[in-house]
Amino acid sequence: MDENVKTYWSAATGDKGEWIQTDLGTTSTVKAIQINYADQDVNFLGKQQGTYHQYKLYQSADGKKWKLLVDKSNNKTDVPHDYLELEEPVQTRYIKLENIHMPGGKFAISGLRVFGNGNGSKPDTVKQFIVLRTEKDKRNAWLKWRPVDNAYVYNIYMGMAPDKLYNCVMVYSANEYYCKAMDKEKPCYFSIEAINENGVSARSQVIKVE
Repeated sequence: MDENVKTYWSAATGDKGEWIQTDLGTTSTVKAIQINYADQDVNFLGKQQGTYHQYKLYQSADGKKWKLLVDKSNNKTDVPHDYLELEEPVQTRYIKLENIHMPGGKFAISGLRVFGNGNGSKPDTVKQFIVLRTEKDKRNAWLKWRPVDNAYVYNIYMGMAPDKLYNCVMVYSANEYYCKAMDKEKPCYFSIEAINENGVSARSQVIKVE
């Protein structure tokens, strides 16, 4: 859940019936789910013939009464990063993944990603966004901004013109970023937006950095 490819969770074995669940914190509109499996105690490397994952996904409004959301208990394909768009969005709070079959090793998950929107307010627009370009090497700059209380992640946009901010960096759980991607001979333009479970804020005013 932390969007960090270096972290993962593992069950004790790879047995059928082991599970992991997440609490979204509040009832939300869920539109898609992605399951990223991790390699824990596997006895082979790379692609193999005949490997497959099988699982079931459940959803619950209260964490007690569960409804089947996706059934892949008969799947026969290798889906280490399975992405599932739901036919119809669901209003729910809890998502549970139950293991049916692993191709090898333990039942381990590096990401249980839930896509959709909460039903609350979008984050406020980022304020006090500044870019401090270094004089020694003008390809680099410190970007800093005032934290937004109702946001947990930020998108920083940059480019060579105000209407061409084609590069984007996502920053989690921080209110600063060290940028090392500018052309030292040309000005660069920046803007930032805040994100929470309910949506995306308006972008900040574009900053030109000489």
